Amino acid sequence: MELKDKQQKNHSSLPKVKSNRKKSLTLKDILPQERLISLTTVVIVFVVWTLITANELVSPLFLPSPMAVWNTFIDILQNGYKGNSLIFHIGESMYRLVLALLLAVVTAIPLGMLSGFSKPIRAALDPLIEFYRPLPPLAYYTLLVIWLGIENPSKIALLYLGAFAPLYIAAVSGVQRIPRDRVNASLSLGASSWQVFVYVIFPSCLPDLFTGLRTAIGFTYTTLVAAEMVAAVSGIGWMVLDASKFLRSDVIFVGIIIMGIIAIAIDACIRWVQKTQLPWIGHDS
Repeated sequence: MELKDKQQKNHSSLPKVKSNRKKSLTLKDILPQERLISLTTVVIVFVVWTLITANELVSPLFLPSPMAVWNTFIDILQNGYKGNSLIFHIGESMYRLVLALLLAVVTAIPLGMLSGFSKPIRAALDPLIEFYRPLPPLAYYTLLVIWLGIENPSKIALLYLGAFAPLYIAAVSGVQRIPRDRVNASLSLGASSWQVFVYVIFPSCLPDLFTGLRTAIGFTYTTLVAAEMVAAVSGIGWMVLDASKFLRSDVIFVGIIIMGIIAIAIDACIRWVQKTQLPWIGHDS
């Protein structure tokens, strides 16, 4: 009995030989469940679209086939649309969008943070922002066109106003949510007001600011398309409006798909920056 116990102990003390077999990758390792579900949804929509057009359940005038949309995309990519390339139209839209967002970021965030600290400043700005924020952008776009013309300044001003309110409100909310003890603790440890702002207040506001930025981009992107549809001679929105005048459903689908892909890409970039560069967001206690 003792000999058997010794053999078992000696056997257990022997180093374990690692298996050279590598674990085979599964579909779950390559695609998480959420991504797989999303991809399945896209495939189902594409298959239904193909079946409807292949069986001519809807007139091609109203619903072109996926192949027709693809061929139109290739044609516009190679030959452009109405004298300008597809890259030019996309570039014009992105120029208006990015410039308006940059102007909103450098003005709305500082004003929002100041309003979060100062009740008099908040009382002075709130009536103006709360008045125009619920208004449909196209309601005051005609005034901007009268004042600034139909070129880029009026469009950029419209997009700026659309992005300003969400960023301002997010900044105010972010400052008001900061625990006062956190600021007092920093001041008691000898930090200056500027250090408190840079290392305590601003990082604490980043979750709200990123949420406000994503909201502002979505609203501004929608406003951009509406602005280009009202008065423009270039841009993706203008392409869609111009194609609708000639019942070019294939061009309309190309423009809508491009706008959707660009919007998804912009939002994905913001989420990537938030996840990689600001890892503390979502883990703040």
